[in-house]
Amino acid sequence: MPAGAVLEFIPLTQPRDSFVTEQRTVARTIASACRAHSARRVFGVPGGGSCLDLIRAFAEEGIAFVLARTETAAVLMAAATAELTGGFGVAMTTQGPGTASATNGVAHASLDRAPVLLLTDGWTARQSSFDTHQVFDQRALMAPITKASTRLEGQDVADELERLIALMTTAPWGPVHVELTGENARRLVATGADAHVSPVSANRTDLDAARRLIASARWPVVLLGLEARTAGVGPLVEALVARLGCPVLPTYKAKGIVSDTLPNVLGLFTGGAVERATVDQADLIVLVGLDPVELIGRPWPYKAPVLDLAEVAHPVHYVKPVVGVYGPLRDTLEALGAGDGASTWQRSELETLRTDARKRLAYPGSGDGLTPEQVVAEARAIAPPAARVTVDAGAHMFSAMAFWDAPMPGGALISNGLASMGFALPAAIAVALEKPEDPVIAFTGDGGLMMCLGELATAAQQKARVVVVVFNDASLSLIALKQQARQLPKEGIDGPRIDFAAIARGCGLTARSAATVEDYRAALRSALACEGPVLIDVRVDPSGYLAQSVALRG
Repeated sequence: MPAGAVLEFIPLTQPRDSFVTEQRTVARTIASACRAHSARRVFGVPGGGSCLDLIRAFAEEGIAFVLARTETAAVLMAAATAELTGGFGVAMTTQGPGTASATNGVAHASLDRAPVLLLTDGWTARQSSFDTHQVFDQRALMAPITKASTRLEGQDVADELERLIALMTTAPWGPVHVELTGENARRLVATGADAHVSPVSANRTDLDAARRLIASARWPVVLLGLEARTAGVGPLVEALVARLGCPVLPTYKAKGIVSDTLPNVLGLFTGGAVERATVDQADLIVLVGLDPVELIGRPWPYKAPVLDLAEVAHPVHYVKPVVGVYGPLRDTLEALGAGDGASTWQRSELETLRTDARKRLAYPGSGDGLTPEQVVAEARAIAPPAARVTVDAGAHMFSAMAFWDAPMPGGALISNGLASMGFALPAAIAVALEKPEDPVIAFTGDGGLMMCLGELATAAQQKARVVVVVFNDASLSLIALKQQARQLPKEGIDGPRIDFAAIARGCGLTARSAATVEDYRAALRSALACEGPVLIDVRVDPSGYLAQSVALRG
């Protein structure tokens, strides 16, 4: 559903009383709604109050509770689950400090467009009349980063939940917040047939104009964005690109929707420099599901006309399209699938552009340890094709996203709209629980891992099949690049080199350290054969980050 769509209830054909069969607590009603929408687990750090009622209610509905070590990590796990499954994730925290701690995860869910149902404890009116301990306006805190916030205090709780679920799964997708007191969690409400929520049809501009643009283009380029994660869209994009014989450049969030192994996939689109050799040649730029939140903050440099195919029109954008078609992407692409159009791109040109882009991003290391490119390339060569990666924010992400080929949707997950550190490990745990048959590798910097170190214990407790690869250079390398760019002295960014392998063993993981390619290869092979979590602490050479960053971003 497009953002801003009006949610309408379809009237019931029989009086509501005729549907009522029992009463349930509000907590059980929430759990039942989550189960009905295929949620299989909830992530959180519980307190008292409603948390205990919710854990019991979820268990009664067959939904597992996963104990995280921080509230932010719990929400990141829920967000990764939503992104991987195409449904929504569920996270739960206590009131006060628990809600405050969850904020970074909620901001990620908001800016990375992940539907997450956040359940927090709250205070009754009676409690608020005398208690100020830990008390603040939680709904006001969440208002800027959620699509809605409610206390579920009405009688039609099931209906209100369906409205919330419809809202968070309407583009642009995002989180909603429920503040639930213990008293309200135990309140009995009537169950009945849930009202069906239906969106008003999206406002779609003329598809014929889009067809004419595509038919007349000789050098089209497709830029693929996160809205294309919708089920069934990837094959339609692949068919469009094959018909046109043109390049496709996915954003970080769209990586794997069209397999990186296809010859038309020439690299990534970030709004930076490395993709310009391809996009500068375009006589038509086709945005497919591209959300402007995905791009770095640079002015749009291209002169070619833009066709915007998206779930929803974004009022703040880098470029004004000559034609926009807004509504369900699958419907749009199906409508355009039988049109005319074939480019003059040659296969040899595409191969040259793809090879040149990779050469520009090659890492010119000169110090001790492995280069980030080696860390990623060796992992891709050794890991099975179905292995997935999660990637933390930091300088290592340039190599991780460029040199890891993702053959399927969800093959590489990253925090991009918020670009939060501390993402990779929690997200990897969620992926491992959702897809236990395939290994998942968490590419994380030393700074990012320090922000969520306790989740190593979560990985051990859950026996998650996660390989945590730490790019250990004892520095905040991405911030170092910004200092270098401004010719500032290097200060405030270095720390001691942490022995992450020792910490991981203390948390119950198998762990190894690697300072050479041979050591790393052996560690990888051993780790990928394990059924539980493993950490590999890799000594990384940071000397080439600046040159790589300039090649990527300009």
